[in-house]
Amino acid sequence: MCGELRTDHVGATVSVCGWVARRREHGEHLAFIDLRDHTGLLQCVVDGAHDLRGEYVLRVTGTVRPRPEGTANASLDTGEVELGDCSVEILSVAEPPPFPLDDRAEDVDETVRLRHRYVDLRRPAMQRNLRTRAAVNASLRRAMDGQGFVEVETPMLIASTPEGARDFVVPSRHRPGTFYALPQSPQLFKQLCMVGGIDRYYQIARCFRDEDLRADRQFEFTQLDAEMGFAGQEDVLAAVTVAVGAAVEAVTGDPVSDIGRMTWRDAMDRYGSDKPDIRFGMELVELTDVFADTGFNAFKAPSIKAIRLEGASASTSRSRLDDLTDMAKRWGAKGLVWMRAEAGGEDGAVELASPVAKFLDAAELGAITERLGVLPGDLVFLVADEWAMTCHVLGLLRLELGRPAVDEGGLQFLWVVDFPLFESVDPTSGRPVPAHHPFTMPHEEDLALLDGDSDALLEVRSQAYDLVLNGWELGSGSVRIHRPEVQRQIFGLLGIGEQEAQSKFGFLLDAFRYGAPPHAGFAFGIDRLVALLLGEENIREVIAYPKTQSGTDPLTKAPTAIDAGHLAELGLRLLPPTT
Repeated sequence: MCGELRTDHVGATVSVCGWVARRREHGEHLAFIDLRDHTGLLQCVVDGAHDLRGEYVLRVTGTVRPRPEGTANASLDTGEVELGDCSVEILSVAEPPPFPLDDRAEDVDETVRLRHRYVDLRRPAMQRNLRTRAAVNASLRRAMDGQGFVEVETPMLIASTPEGARDFVVPSRHRPGTFYALPQSPQLFKQLCMVGGIDRYYQIARCFRDEDLRADRQFEFTQLDAEMGFAGQEDVLAAVTVAVGAAVEAVTGDPVSDIGRMTWRDAMDRYGSDKPDIRFGMELVELTDVFADTGFNAFKAPSIKAIRLEGASASTSRSRLDDLTDMAKRWGAKGLVWMRAEAGGEDGAVELASPVAKFLDAAELGAITERLGVLPGDLVFLVADEWAMTCHVLGLLRLELGRPAVDEGGLQFLWVVDFPLFESVDPTSGRPVPAHHPFTMPHEEDLALLDGDSDALLEVRSQAYDLVLNGWELGSGSVRIHRPEVQRQIFGLLGIGEQEAQSKFGFLLDAFRYGAPPHAGFAFGIDRLVALLLGEENIREVIAYPKTQSGTDPLTKAPTAIDAGHLAELGLRLLPPTT
C-alpha cells in the first residue's frame, strides 16, 4: 500500500496502486507523482509523466530508495523514501474532480459533496470516519459476543405499529391496498426473542423514522439493539457499559471509567435537560423560595431558577442581552431577567444592576448573589414560570452561552434514570400521555399511584434509562412489562381497549400468554457515537451515503416519482397536486 513503505524497504522492487493526488514537474522529462490510497501518500519519480493528471488511477512499479538529502517530508509517514526507476500503467483516466480532495473540501457546499459522494469518500477525513465506524462495529460485536449475546436479524418488512414517529411504508403488490412498514426499531421482535428463550439478543440494526432531520438525525440510522431475559436495569446498564467502553477503547485507546448516574428529575433541575452536557458547569440554581413573599409580580410564579455566566458582563452588549431575551420568548418563556454584577461600595460588595432591580428588596438581591456565588463582572439570568418551562428555557440558554465545541472537553458519559412514565395528561380526555412505549415497567413502589388522580400519575417513575454523551442522547431503554395485570392497567389508562390492543400488539400479547420472562433492553445510535468519537458536528460525516437535511439524496436524486405502470401494478393512484 502507498502509505506502508519505510526506510526498511529501501532496495525492494514494489508495485503500488492508487490515485494521482498531485503532480509536480521536475525538469523537462521527470515529474514527482504523489500516489494516494487510503493508507496515505507515496512520492513516485516518473520519467515522461506529462500524460498523467490528477485522480488518474495508476499502477506504479519501481524501486524504493531514500529521498535525496534535505528533501525528506516529516509530515508524511512515507516522507523519508520515494519510488524511483518507475514504470507506470494507467488503469483508468479521470476528469478533474468537482472539488479539491484535501482540507479545502470542508468549504465546499455539502450538496455538491453528496452529489459526488464517490469522490468525496476518497478524502482522508471520510476514509478515517468510515474505517473508524467499521472498527466501532467490530468492537461492539466482540463485546456483545463476549458477554454471551446472540446476534439475531429481525425483519425489515413489518406491520405498522405505533412507536412515536411516522412509519415509512411499502405497498404490497401481492395484496393491493395493504402496506408493510419499515421498522422504527426491532422493539417487538426482540421481546419475542425473550419469549423464545434467546435470553441475550443483539443486533446492529437498521431503523427508519419519517421525522424531521437535523445534525444528529437521519431517516435511516443504525443502532446497537439489545435485550436481556431474566434481567433488570442494572444488568442492562452493565452490559451496555462494556460494549460502549469497547467501542471507545477501539478508537481512542483509552478505556471508559465508570459511567456516572443521575435521575431525570435531578438532570432537569440542575441542567434543564434530560440529556445534560456535563462537560461544563453553569448549573441551574433554585430560587423559588427566595421570592415566596416577593412584591414583584413577574416573580410570583411556581418556579424561579437562575444561571450565572462568569466574567461575561463587560463583553456582553445590551443588544446581545436583548437577543437572548427574544430567544427565551421563542423557547416559550414569558420573559428573561438579566443582571450585571458590579463591585459596589467601599467594602466591594457585589451589586446587581438590572432593569428589574428596583422591584426587588435587598434580601432578595442578596440571596441571588449568595445562592449563585456571584462575583463582580458576572452575568445572571433568571426565568420565572412553571417548573418545566423554567428548566427548559434555562437549559437551552445554558447551551447557547456555554456549550463547548463537539471536540472539546473529552467524552463525558452519563446514565439518566427514573424517567416519568407519563409526560403529561391530556386536558380534553384526561388520559395520560406515555413518555415511552406502553410496554415500559413502572417502579414497583409507584404502582399504587396508577390508581390515583392526574397529579399522582405524573409522579409515577418508569424503569427507563438513557445513555447521554456530551449532551447528545445516544440511546434509551427500559425494563419491559411482562405481567399481564400491569399491562392491562397501563392500556386502560391510555384508553387502549382490549380490541385495539389486540389489533396493534396482538402478536406480542399472544406470545406473552405462553410464558414471558422478566426482560429489559436498550438501543443506542452508532451514527451518533462514532460522530462524537471523531469530533464531528453532524452524523452525515460518518455515514457513507446520507440524506441532506431536506431529506433528499443528491447522488441518486431520491425520492423520485414512480411511473404509472408501476403504480398500477401496486394498485396505487396519485392524488392531483395541491395548489
